[in-house]
Amino acid sequence: MLKRSWVFILLIFTLCAVQPASAQTPTPSSGPIYIIQPGDTLSSIADRFNVSLADLMSANDITDPNTIQAGQQLVIPGLEGVTGTLNSEVINFGDSFHSLVRQTQIPAALIQKLNHIISPSEFYAGANMIVSDQNSASALKNRTTTQAGQSLLEMSVGQNTDPWTLATLNGLAGTWDALPGDVLYAPGSSSTSEQNASGLPSAFLDVQIPHLPFKQGGTAEIIVKPANGAALSGMLVDKPLHFFPMGDGRMVALQGVYVELDPGVYPLELEATLPDGTKQSFEQMVLVGIGDQPKAVQIVPPTDPTAMKSEDQQVASIVAPATPTKEWQGKFSLPVGLPFCEKDWFGTPRTFTFNGSLYNYFHAGVDFGVCSTDHPFDIYAAAPGKVVFTSKVQLPTRGNLTIIDDGWGVYTMYAHQIDNGIYVNVGQQVQAGQLIGHIGATGHVTGPHLHFEMWVNGVQVNPLDWLNSTFP
Repeated sequence: MLKRSWVFILLIFTLCAVQPASAQTPTPSSGPIYIIQPGDTLSSIADRFNVSLADLMSANDITDPNTIQAGQQLVIPGLEGVTGTLNSEVINFGDSFHSLVRQTQIPAALIQKLNHIISPSEFYAGANMIVSDQNSASALKNRTTTQAGQSLLEMSVGQNTDPWTLATLNGLAGTWDALPGDVLYAPGSSSTSEQNASGLPSAFLDVQIPHLPFKQGGTAEIIVKPANGAALSGMLVDKPLHFFPMGDGRMVALQGVYVELDPGVYPLELEATLPDGTKQSFEQMVLVGIGDQPKAVQIVPPTDPTAMKSEDQQVASIVAPATPTKEWQGKFSLPVGLPFCEKDWFGTPRTFTFNGSLYNYFHAGVDFGVCSTDHPFDIYAAAPGKVVFTSKVQLPTRGNLTIIDDGWGVYTMYAHQIDNGIYVNVGQQVQAGQLIGHIGATGHVTGPHLHFEMWVNGVQVNPLDWLNSTFP
């Protein structure tokens, strides 16, 4: 009996000793959390954080990479020392690498590690960055700009702190290290009613750029709330910006982005002139992405390129002024009656041969065609405005046309109208939806249609954006 008891005890001990550890319920690895965004795949997330797909799946007990969904939390392995939630954010204008470090109080090495940043020059508006919220409780909102001749002691008195605290919070080598124009963050609340938590100088209380990154053929919308009494100016790529009041203390500039501008990063500069004559400026590279234009090249009948260039220069001079009154509200209206059809799109690459030489250009508007026997031929104003040009003689490319100034540097153009088919006069004020002309086939065409073209501060843009969205 005693022998049987010892055998039973030995058997139990043996079974327990060889029980595999994997039989226990697996527990996901610890680490920072990333919230899956719409359009993410497990592979793209792994590439984003420079981890292997296998390690990412193992850390989250995922057996099928196709089962993830937006809003799901993922532990990101291999980021020792990082905690909290990792947020994916588009970098706004004014956010610089140094200002982000100062404002969030997240160590520079950590931001570099999360985003694989080699140089701060990679930090441009429109880029997508990963930021940890582990130090969100320590984030600073009160920012100020150092002035020429101002010491850190003088600045600290105005911010109810001391120069050593300012130096520490902003990563300065000492109290002597602040340079004129540098944006620093201080403890406490902002001294103004509204401050943009970014690296912008203090003359810019807020800057909003709703649609980043910009796109070829698109309309850039730049909204700035300046300090009281400050006058604004600026430059996007090589075009000077014109700012207009929105009625709530904010100013807006609308600027077309050239459709043939190569995708990449380009300079956006803002300057504020304060009432005392001092100036504060900020420049940052912004991303321009690929637009919506077709890619297939369209071969068109020959035309005289010299006459076409001269016509483009004539039109450009007509639409150059930026009048201070905004005429429209909301979206622009369809410039043709129902039913309608679109025969060609904005930005289509075109080519033709003339006297043995090849010429390339792009389609500068949207063509609304005549698509059936009962199709209406009427043309309507897409927005309120003032008629600034009607052709008394057909232009070589656009034929008979009407140009309307809608204000703030925005112009609409209606081309290829029939002879005697222009129903408005220069200087006349028109309303959206008003009958202004009749579709024809004048100019360089293969059939009757309305060529609807839009210019924004001297650059042709996709009119469909204005039919589908509100600016500003």
